[in-house]
Order: sequence, then structure tokens, then C-alpha cells
Amino acid sequence: MPRTIVITGASDGIGAAAARQLHAGGDRVVIVGRNPDKTAAVARALGAEFHVADYGDLAQVRDLAARLREAHPRIDVLANNAGGVFEKRRTTVDGNELTFQVNHLGGFLLTHLLLDVLIESRASVIQTSSVAAERFSKFDIDDLQGERNYSASRAYGNSKLANVLFTKELHLRFHERGLNAVAFHPGVVATGFAAASTGPWRFLYHNPLTKLFMTSSDEGGSRLTWLAQGTPGETWTPGEFYSSNRLARTHPVASDAVLAGALWEKSEALVGL
Repeated sequence: MPRTIVITGASDGIGAAAARQLHAGGDRVVIVGRNPDKTAAVARALGAEFHVADYGDLAQVRDLAARLREAHPRIDVLANNAGGVFEKRRTTVDGNELTFQVNHLGGFLLTHLLLDVLIESRASVIQTSSVAAERFSKFDIDDLQGERNYSASRAYGNSKLANVLFTKELHLRFHERGLNAVAFHPGVVATGFAAASTGPWRFLYHNPLTKLFMTSSDEGGSRLTWLAQGTPGETWTPGEFYSSNRLARTHPVASDAVLAGALWEKSEALVGL
């Protein structure tokens, strides 16, 4: 029986590449994206189911969870891959800083709303993090929204570190009940990432010269595919962070269990759980 794999942020880039790879391997892939036309195009090429949801609006995440629950009593893999970087500080309709909500809170909420299905399915929950968690974060549990000190790089790095902290706490709370959580860095991938930014992040990802030194979408997507196709506890170790299909170092505070627990509790409050 084919496995059901839900991939968010799958209308482009590594999400779309992984969807194609997993579909070719015989899995049933469910495509989730923000852009209706691009999401539909990726799904149409695979004959796959798709859903449109903008993580800048948590009501759309709740609606997405309800649709997924109705359609899929079993979900074998949830890949929380949706994300972005935004040059100027903006708040969402929910009152949260946009980068933090799109990169962390959206996936946090979706995972929670599907939690019973994921546990029953003994699912893998995969977080697309980044080396930016180590290089750019200055994590302040009392300033998650960047109200006191904001920069695009810091906000992005903090949100990617939040992905790892979420992975650690998800593992701690639910691994014994059959859930397997893991985070990974896909590489610096030549995609449409940072299209909503106007500063150095956009220059990095949309400059023809720098793109020559970047990883392809297919190679970046293969990192997600490797985790999704692997066997937790054999292929990869649950609760850890990977890069290039190997255990990797990230920011030292990612191992702070007290911080991970505090982030979990604050995230629950911010999404209304």
C-alpha cells in the first residue's frame, strides 16, 4: 500500500522536487502550497491531491488541517517545509511577526491539529530547518516576535532554530507513542526563495552569479526525500538535525531542553491551543 506523504511549501523549490521524487517512488503525495496556480500545476503533473493555504493566516492552517483529517485517516509523513524570509518586519492578521509565523507557528499548529492522526500512523514529522539556525540566530525567548531587535537575517535564523527546538520537544513528548521527528538543512538551494525580500537575501538567491554555486532544487529535495523514504531508528536518528544526509551540528542552544519546552508553551499560546 502506498504511503501518504503531506508536503507543505510544495508549489516550488525543494518541496516540489521532493514531491516528484517521492511520487516516482510510489508514494501518495499531497501537495500544499500558498500560490494556487503553482500548487495546482505541480499537483496536476503528478496526478496528486493538492491544498492551498497561506501560513500568514492561521485560520487557513486550521482549515487545511480539517481538510487533511477528512481526506486522510492515515498520514505516514508530514513534511513541514513551508517557509520564507522577509526584509521588513511585518505582522500577520494573527498579530505575529511574519517570518516567525510562516516558518515556525504554521507548522507547529498544523502538526498539533493532526497529532492524533500522526501518532496513530506512527508518522515521521520532518522540519525543513537551515544552517541559518546556527549562523544568524540570536534567540531570545522573550522577544520571539523581533519587537525589540529585528533584522531579516536574525528573524530567519531564529525561526529556523525554532524548527530544531520544536523537533527536539516533539521527539521528547511523543516519540514513545510512535512519532518520529527530525530536522534537516537542505543546502543553499537555487530556488525562488526570498522572492518577497528586497535586501541581501534576495540578492543571494536571485543573482545569476551566486546561483552558480548553489545546490539544485532536485539535490535539495533529495535530502527531504531521503528522510521521508528512510526508516526512523535505522536510516536516521529521531530527534536530531541532519545535513547532507548525515548528523550535523547546529546552534548549541538547540540542545537546551528548558528552552525547547518554553518555546513549545509560548507557541501554544500564540496559536490559541
